[in-house]
Amino acid sequence: QVQLVESGGGPVQAGDSLSVSCAASGLTFSVYGLAWFRQAPGKERAFVAGISRGGALYYADSVKGRFTISRDNAKNTLYLEMNSLKPEDTAVYYCAAKRYYSGEHFMTNRDAYEYWGQGTQVTVSS
Repeated sequence: QVQLVESGGGPVQAGDSLSVSCAASGLTFSVYGLAWFRQAPGKERAFVAGISRGGALYYADSVKGRFTISRDNAKNTLYLEMNSLKPEDTAVYYCAAKRYYSGEHFMTNRDAYEYWGQGTQVTVSS
């Protein structure tokens, strides 16, 4: 049974930094592309950052230069380091996993992802 469990969210002030993690189990972590999505109240779940099997990085324009995604295959863990947080970063953050096969391009469409965590709330106050 595949499980993705996020942790590390919480309330912060604008300009602060925060890191969230996603621990995976029940899957061969290294063959999966991984991503963070977020969903703010009244909005659709949107792509934030992604990392391929080979370590290529992808970011939404809104977080480029402020957020850093990384993975530790030995620990089956995905990370998102968030700096210079803004009130508009307030959302529930979800990690997601998709198995990739040779030749497949990295996907930022949420419908492409097979497995999801339960989410962790990040609240940024001004």
